[in-house]
Amino acid sequence: MNITFRQLRLFLALAETGSVSAAARALHVTQPTASMQLREISESVGLPLYDVIGKKVHLTQVGQELAETARAIAQSWDGFEQQVDGIKGLARGKLRVAVVSTAKYFMPRLIGSFCNRHPAIDVSLEILNRDGVVQRLRDNLDDLYIMSMPPADMELCDQSFMPNPIVVIVASDDALARRRKVTLQDLAGRRFILREPGSGTRMAADQFFRTEKFRPNIRLELGSNEAVKESVAGGLGIGVVSRHALHGHQKEHGVSVINVAGFPLPSAWHIVHPASKKLSPLAAAFKQHVLSSIADNL
Repeated sequence: MNITFRQLRLFLALAETGSVSAAARALHVTQPTASMQLREISESVGLPLYDVIGKKVHLTQVGQELAETARAIAQSWDGFEQQVDGIKGLARGKLRVAVVSTAKYFMPRLIGSFCNRHPAIDVSLEILNRDGVVQRLRDNLDDLYIMSMPPADMELCDQSFMPNPIVVIVASDDALARRRKVTLQDLAGRRFILREPGSGTRMAADQFFRTEKFRPNIRLELGSNEAVKESVAGGLGIGVVSRHALHGHQKEHGVSVINVAGFPLPSAWHIVHPASKKLSPLAAAFKQHVLSSIADNL
């Protein structure tokens, strides 16, 4: 097979965007040029690499294997370029980080302080729910991943770097907000507003409720902390969120943290990547920046 490195980049862009036109834009070529190059790749491999169904590209099994190979080659090359830049005394490159949605309350500041030290770098930050971040981790799409509940079925390099306490919130005018202590039984007749199943916050809450043999009466399951907070502030029920969603405060935007027995639930933020993955110099520097920045502020 005779496939160029640029053609591999193009096919990887096709796999990541799901569109020939989007892949062409990513590589700064015309769509006819991209289509011609993709045909040449398929002819060189000698097997179908993708199908187009409803204007959406779907990779075949061979196409998925080629995309994984192209991704590994591209990541290795990016690491080599960074090594060369380091020897030259330069500091440029692209950092890819995927974080769960609750981490958006602190990760931009960490990324910002890192970029201040390395102004020539580019950063791609993906903010998703836990399932989305775990899928990107399985597909090895990024350099580093930030989450509170790493998957247990993967070999990971995993370091916890900051507490992530899970708290109970009520509307600020709720009578429970004025009580010094609250038991789970006090909440038995209340309706709950929780994050969606599969989120780290929801997993921690469900595990605690099972241990305590407490079955919450769930009114709503919502996909964001902001939606949970607004619903609680509106008097629709009791919420369970990370304290980071309140920017570390006891009160915020019409909601208050209450002192429920067993809460805050102990949880932590983790920075992870596949154990077999060799971090680029830039990714390794960012990981160290996260760990040292948090340690300095604890």
